[in-house]
Amino acid sequence: MLEIPDGNWWDWDVVAWDGARFVLGSNYDLSYSHSLELVFTDPVYVQCPALFHDPVFREPTPQEERLVRRTGEPFPVLVAFEAEGGCAPMTGLIAAGGLQILTGTVLRYWRDDADMEPGWRRAPWVTPPASSPSP
Repeated sequence: MLEIPDGNWWDWDVVAWDGARFVLGSNYDLSYSHSLELVFTDPVYVQCPALFHDPVFREPTPQEERLVRRTGEPFPVLVAFEAEGGCAPMTGLIAAGGLQILTGTVLRYWRDDADMEPGWRRAPWVTPPASSPSP
């Protein structure tokens, strides 16, 4: 079963998703930053809402395990959860080759390097603001 660090992990969303990794970010409020990331490497099955709240991680059911089983062997990482969504409860299921749990401040807005605290980083979509054209 997935064990995450203690914290106020209420809001969750998808931070990044490509062929090599699927990343979930969490914090008590995702407006400006997140402080927890679940980085699933080599994801092969993802059933996950884009935004959800207060998940309860649990052991996958035998039916969920059969759903994602390949060549008769279980995946190294199989995470299941129930969460609150917009209008109804949601179920999540993620099968992957590996999982890293990262903590630390990840800003969701631009901040100059000089104003960044040690260990802070920016979310993948954050880019410097466009400069204004000269008159």
